[in-house]
Amino acid sequence: MLEKVESKLPNVKTTIFTVMSKMANDHNAINLSQGFPDFPIDPQLAELVYKAMKDGFNQYSPMQGLPALREAIAQKLDHTYGLKIDINENVVVTAGATQALFTAIGALVHKGDEVIIFTPAYDCYGPSVELFGGKPVYCELKAPDYKVDWDEVKSKVNSKTRLIIINTPHNPTGTLLSAADMKELEKIVLSSNAYLLSDEVYEHIVFDGLKHESAALFPELYKRSLIVASFGKTFHITGWKLGYIYGPEYLMKEYKKVHQYNVFCVNTPMQVALSEYVSHPENYEKIPSFYQRKRDIFLDAVKGSKFTFTPAEGTYFQVLNYEAISHKGEVEFAEELTKIHKVASIPLSVFYSPELNQHTLRFCFAKNEETLERAGEILKSITA
Repeated sequence: MLEKVESKLPNVKTTIFTVMSKMANDHNAINLSQGFPDFPIDPQLAELVYKAMKDGFNQYSPMQGLPALREAIAQKLDHTYGLKIDINENVVVTAGATQALFTAIGALVHKGDEVIIFTPAYDCYGPSVELFGGKPVYCELKAPDYKVDWDEVKSKVNSKTRLIIINTPHNPTGTLLSAADMKELEKIVLSSNAYLLSDEVYEHIVFDGLKHESAALFPELYKRSLIVASFGKTFHITGWKLGYIYGPEYLMKEYKKVHQYNVFCVNTPMQVALSEYVSHPENYEKIPSFYQRKRDIFLDAVKGSKFTFTPAEGTYFQVLNYEAISHKGEVEFAEELTKIHKVASIPLSVFYSPELNQHTLRFCFAKNEETLERAGEILKSITA
């Protein structure tokens, strides 16, 4: 009997999100580690799902998603970015953004292809590339500003470079790529054989009057791009696992070939609900101020502590530096913070390859006001 499998991902362990959330539960700690809200969704959205179920929308949807939802997405892209798409050729509704990313990588990456990934990076990028026979090529974003060194990127692009993956607004650092950054990226992509996979799941969670510079805003770059978005992040419905991916027809044609065998289609009644909900721009235009308030509550709560920070520009994550408190490694300090002080976070070092300790932790502020203030009081009390 064969009892050992030759792993395709021998270096992959249980994700840090699972580890830290379990630790938070085991030690009754405030969980600011995993990125999910702890407050209710809009009751109107819940009612729309319930109505769709009662009205009989409980069977398979078309592979690309319900036409009504794809039409609502098309209107949203036109309203937000001035991008006009064909709902039959340019967009697919997905089982969350992670599935969209995985399927896009599967559609485009061949054995031996190189994929440029900026670290700290969402932890699905590298393993997905490896599963399809590609080679991740990492560029480090270093504290405290986490800016891209475009000269370094140019030096790593070669004839084997198949894909460049970006994430803006950026998880875990909370930073944004600027218009100047996107123009540099555009030059690199257009002068190479590479495509762009743009992870924009936090597109509506941007603060202080800043602008999300979507790849959709740069016409020549868009022609070489697949762009991923998330209803879960925007509307606080992470457990619904619904998102979408869009791009030019020739790339979406390849995407759909893989998608149809990966998941085929996604939750029908939730698509019905979202097709109505997304058609009202106010439902996503109110999101920046909603989350900026939560960021500010959290930062006010930690003011006066020995943690230092630059306010997040976007996402619902805030990076705190603990160098004035301890020189322990990030994983060790995060575990101590959870077990002893009862606040769980995520060490940024695990988002790097190889791990890079910079005494920084990521905290999720998509939480109730009381939760954030209680966590802030605890963090403020830590001196050593």
